Amino acid sequence: MLSARQAVVRASSSLTTRAFFSRAALLQKHALRPISTSTIRGRPASSLPNPNQTLRDVVVQTVKNIGSHREGQQYLKYFTSVSSESFAIIKAGGAILTEHLDDFCQSLLVLHQLGLYPVVVHGAGPQLNKLLEDAGIEPQFEEGIRVTDKKTLGVAMKLFHQESLRLSEALNNIGVSNMPITTSLTADYLDRDRWGFVGDVTDVNLEPIERAIKAGYIPIVPSLAMTKDGQVLNVNADVTAASLARAMKPLKIIYLSEKGGLFRGDSGELISEIFLDQEYDELMAQPWCQRGTRLKIKEGKKLLDTLPRTSSIAIIHPDDLQTELFTISGAGTLIRRGEKVEVASSLSEIKDLPAFKAALARGQSADKEVVASIDNYLQMLKDRPFKAYYDDAMSCLAIVLQPTESRPFASWVTLSITKPGWLTNTAENVFQAIEKSNSDLVWTVSKNDENLSWFFDRCDGSFCIDDVVLFWRGFRLEKYSELSPILDEVQALGRISLGEPSAAENDAPPAKATTTKNSSPSAQQTRAFSTSTRPRAFQSARPTQARTYVTETNPNPPLGKKNASADRPARVALIGARGYTGQALIDLINTHPYLDLTHVSSRELAGQKLKGYDKREVIYENLSPKDVRDLQKSGEIDCWVMALPNGVCKPFVEAVYEGQKSSNNKSVIVDLSADYRFDNTWTYGLPELTKRADIQQAHQISNPGCYATAAQLAIAPLVEHLGGQPTIFGVSGYSGAGTKPSPKNDVELLANNIIPYSLTDHIHEREIGHQLGVPVAFTPHVASWFRGIHHTINIPLNKTMTSRDIRQIYQERYAGEKLVKVIGEVQVKSIMNQHGVEIGAFTVHSSGKRVVVCATIDNLLKGAATQCLQNMNLALGFAEYEGIPTM
Repeated sequence: MLSARQAVVRASSSLTTRAFFSRAALLQKHALRPISTSTIRGRPASSLPNPNQTLRDVVVQTVKNIGSHREGQQYLKYFTSVSSESFAIIKAGGAILTEHLDDFCQSLLVLHQLGLYPVVVHGAGPQLNKLLEDAGIEPQFEEGIRVTDKKTLGVAMKLFHQESLRLSEALNNIGVSNMPITTSLTADYLDRDRWGFVGDVTDVNLEPIERAIKAGYIPIVPSLAMTKDGQVLNVNADVTAASLARAMKPLKIIYLSEKGGLFRGDSGELISEIFLDQEYDELMAQPWCQRGTRLKIKEGKKLLDTLPRTSSIAIIHPDDLQTELFTISGAGTLIRRGEKVEVASSLSEIKDLPAFKAALARGQSADKEVVASIDNYLQMLKDRPFKAYYDDAMSCLAIVLQPTESRPFASWVTLSITKPGWLTNTAENVFQAIEKSNSDLVWTVSKNDENLSWFFDRCDGSFCIDDVVLFWRGFRLEKYSELSPILDEVQALGRISLGEPSAAENDAPPAKATTTKNSSPSAQQTRAFSTSTRPRAFQSARPTQARTYVTETNPNPPLGKKNASADRPARVALIGARGYTGQALIDLINTHPYLDLTHVSSRELAGQKLKGYDKREVIYENLSPKDVRDLQKSGEIDCWVMALPNGVCKPFVEAVYEGQKSSNNKSVIVDLSADYRFDNTWTYGLPELTKRADIQQAHQISNPGCYATAAQLAIAPLVEHLGGQPTIFGVSGYSGAGTKPSPKNDVELLANNIIPYSLTDHIHEREIGHQLGVPVAFTPHVASWFRGIHHTINIPLNKTMTSRDIRQIYQERYAGEKLVKVIGEVQVKSIMNQHGVEIGAFTVHSSGKRVVVCATIDNLLKGAATQCLQNMNLALGFAEYEGIPTM
């Protein structure tokens, strides 16, 4: 499962310090003069900053919108809930002060305006190396520690004071009060004979730092210390930061790094989170965990073992400071100890039963009804085997009913959690404990829970009935019918009567969890239910009045279909099977465990045997609209796929409608043509951009075009940042021209050639603009390869952005999307026969106001057949990626 820091999916990007600073400047500019009540340069006056608003008000408002309003608001409350001197320590190396001083200062401006005062510890290693070399002194290191003789120490002392003053002046210039402090650290010689004047910190005097913070100043601490007899010593900046952290016990220790985090030595992937209690030994045993990465993790554990469990270490790029502090996804690498989780299997094992009961009653009034409800609940626990999982502070409590003869699955029935429980990641630790001790687990959550995705990321499968989503993990339901007893008991029991969480709990932001895509859940009690012994084969399907469907992705999905028997696959009819797309879809259905192609229609191939389909013998038919109506009326088809040219399928669709009028069978229709892409009564089936819940509930789905799919996915993350009309230069392989002979699929004509066509008003131009809600220009071409599309897209921006900014927006937007890859370079030959889209390049013009994004897609797969299967899976009740080899 993906980390939350990789898997957060949202349309908005994190705010860069430069973008924030521009907004603050706008406020100050307009605060100097009255603002008209009409418009200014076409903008309503109401959209400009309020001149009566303070700079801090704008900063607060802006921070709340870095990721989402809820995230910013809750993390801001969290960081301001502790004493100012316990907020954060930020260590900035010499390279940061040299290469990223402006951005770093602007980040500190944001924090300063929020009333947050981090202690800044800085080094000056690269600068010192250069000065020594200029002075003819060769820098010497032993075991990574600089050997410091008197001459080196003299140069270092002068340099550190200069760098402190340079940082101080840069902050003063933008209005950030700060105070360089050089009297905080006492040290002894680390080993004078070996390293000379290098210090090992023995004591920290916090008084000057605390006085500076209370006066509203950001302390600046250079990496120098002093012995008791007054000798100045050189101290490693990491050691300085760690020594201050042990004395101050801050919530965050942040190491700014140009690399932006720690990376796996074998794959080069970012290590987004490390939970030391669970992962340290395993990480240390990895052959790739060497040198700097190993040292950082080892020193991180050494430090965090001496701090409260609420403390964490973040290794990030200086541009990502606000993202790390105020968003779920964070940035770079986060290192935490984790929270110790207690497990009890009886009430007598719970050391603090009053606290246990208080956790169950969290967010509710202490009236007699609630007390009685909790007493009843405790009595139920005495009578049934259970396990309770909780931390020392009871900030998170989960209860899982254990399997019995009549209940073969463990049932997660209660989750009660506080705001700090989310923020310190206790929820994730509790879930990991549940996962370790319960091989087969089921639970239910309201379908309307705003944080439902947290549960999706922890399940192997899910099933929705009315307003409840049933989740399970650790096993595979071989038959849809196995859900029957579970659903019966879910409907019978309803919600355990422990009350609803308070508004304060609902507002709590989610933890930065290792496996989340989006947010974690609010403090929600889940439902209890039991099942019959599995596996169980039903002779016939249990009829149910509720509309059911499987949601999200799971590797081992059950069979859950609209209007289909529980003991047979969903029956599919393909109208228009002669073309390349039809054959690609046939190949996918052939390997799909829950679909059966029962009818294929092609006028040219009628009477011939369908090749490449192994589940049954299928003969091509020439189905008329009347035939379609009769098949629909008799209930023989669960899903119709219209793979016909544009403007042809309407009679067949109307025939399905006609058949539905006199039948209870309401099949799904997926149309691969453009006929219904602009019809608001149809659902536009682009799952990465359309709400999946809408597709799940749809019975008529228009499948997007191939060019349009790639272009929309490549532009969508930047829609809110557009400064003009995107221009799309598209080139397709000749399979996109179909099987009917034409100049666009004439191999001889295309040899060493590229042919432009429909250069204005192409239907995909209209489709892209219609779905994105912004006008685009699209110029298609056909080239000499068979399959695959390449887009080069010029996108004007409404503000100055960097390539890094834009890449991060795309990575966050498509984190967790199995069929979208955000990469560096894209090539058509890499996407051929692949089932997704690759997006990359992200090259920004020197002005910073225009970016070029490239995207590739296989026009026959994700551009048609694969996307059709995604839509079929969702609408028929299967896992979205069932039968689709993911990228």
